[in-house]
Amino acid sequence: MGRGRAPVKRLDPLLPEAQVDPDSRPALDWSSDPWDATDQTGAVERLRQQTRPLKWVVWLSMVLVVIAILIAGAVGWWYLGKINPEGAPGDVQSFTVNADDDLQSIAERLADDGLVSDAGVFVWYVEREGGLEPTAGYYEIRPNDHMGNVLGRLRTPPGQTYTKVTFPEGFTVAKMASRLETSVDRLSATEFLAAASDGTIRSSFQPPGSTSLEGMLFPDTYQVSNAEGEGQVLERMIALMERVGDQEDIVNRSAGFGLTPYETLIVASMIEREAKVPGDRAKIARVIYNRLGLSRLVPENPFPLQIDATVLYGRDLAGIDPELPFSELRQIDTPYNTYLHPGLPPTPIANPGRASIQAALNPAPNPPAGDPICAELADPTSCAYLYYVIADEDGSHVFASEPWQHERNVELARQKGLL
Repeated sequence: MGRGRAPVKRLDPLLPEAQVDPDSRPALDWSSDPWDATDQTGAVERLRQQTRPLKWVVWLSMVLVVIAILIAGAVGWWYLGKINPEGAPGDVQSFTVNADDDLQSIAERLADDGLVSDAGVFVWYVEREGGLEPTAGYYEIRPNDHMGNVLGRLRTPPGQTYTKVTFPEGFTVAKMASRLETSVDRLSATEFLAAASDGTIRSSFQPPGSTSLEGMLFPDTYQVSNAEGEGQVLERMIALMERVGDQEDIVNRSAGFGLTPYETLIVASMIEREAKVPGDRAKIARVIYNRLGLSRLVPENPFPLQIDATVLYGRDLAGIDPELPFSELRQIDTPYNTYLHPGLPPTPIANPGRASIQAALNPAPNPPAGDPICAELADPTSCAYLYYVIADEDGSHVFASEPWQHERNVELARQKGLL
């Protein structure tokens, strides 16, 4: 017998199981399964597509962040290059801050002068570094330097910024002017010379009518501040000469020689230019005073000083060829030719130091009768220092009392190749 259809569990709970005819049940239609409907599967696909815009947003945000980082890096690199340019700073240049300057005007002129790379960046940098209160004066700044160093210079009051300048003994005003300009770029030799000769700035030692400051400036090492101009440097040098003169009691002691302080400084300047070794200064002073004294005793037949250094000074003032032989030069009439004109030259011929001033105020005594110079004379008691000429390569001189002694010494100097 065949196996009958298996009983099917009642699906409708409202009908008694006995009333359900298994054969009358409809066959299951799997094609009408709602989960297979296209509208349902379409809804699932649409949910997956909604995640794509979010991915694009994330990706775009990441790209923008990277771009922002690159831009910030490039800007930062550019900014650092402006603040601290490549290469070593250049030579110091002068920069003037005026009384009416503000940060913006200073920055613009710094950029125009090539001292900073960008005016706007400098303003921005300074404002973030605490700002700047401008102080009028002169500043020394290096081009191509770090902006922090430039700011540091501008924050240092010019009166506290110094340049050391040394003026050796025996320098003329012209040489001092040149040395000052070389040492301090912002100062001018021309302006220094003009201020030293126009009579506006004077020394208490100058006689009426004198305008030249030659011999009135004390040679020394000076700390020249960035707040000083040429005239102020001159005033300091004059003040120091006056102080040294007072210390040496130049007014009273000059009177003892029948001289004014100005005339004593003329003598000191000749000593400074003629003496090469310290031991000769006082003896040269005595030669000068002996000759001046003889000229006073016999005014109709004065004894000229015949100081070579005065002739050379006159040559330079007159612009005479420096290659001209001295034998010809001393024949040229200038106010400083002490071969042709008796007495002192019209002005000092250099700026003397303390040692030469002391020698002018303390000349050596004439040699005693027992000195070798005097022993050759018929009357040793009349021996006096009246002549000198170079004797050694170190610049020391040999002294004489009589013309024939001097001529002998000159010949010896020629033999040594010193003349």
